[in-house]
Amino acid sequence: MEIKGRFDHFNINVTNLEKSIEFYNQALGLKEIRRKEASDGSFILVYLGDGVSSFSLELTWLKDHTEAYELGENESHLCIRVEGDYDQIREFHRGKGWICFENHSMGLYFINDPDDYWIEVLPVK
Repeated sequence: MEIKGRFDHFNINVTNLEKSIEFYNQALGLKEIRRKEASDGSFILVYLGDGVSSFSLELTWLKDHTEAYELGENESHLCIRVEGDYDQIREFHRGKGWICFENHSMGLYFINDPDDYWIEVLPVK
């Protein structure tokens, strides 16, 4: 049997849903495309999209989880390609204090979100 899979979404858990939605919108232009709320208020799922691909980022907020999430060594990461002047975007991210790592020899950098998840930022080629 051959199975053909396709990417649908990537999930991260967040401690402050509104702060995370604002960060992803302001830093990367991602917009809320749908939301699911538990009838008992125990969780909220918000899906963010780029308006181009069908792939989405799922932000999960859990009512009973108030402490920071353990992210290990932060080696797993999301990568976003940005359109426009890459250097200008990098300076915008730097001005906001979001850059957490730069690799000048490879021409890339990472920003971290409010829960300290790392996002690799690359230019559209």
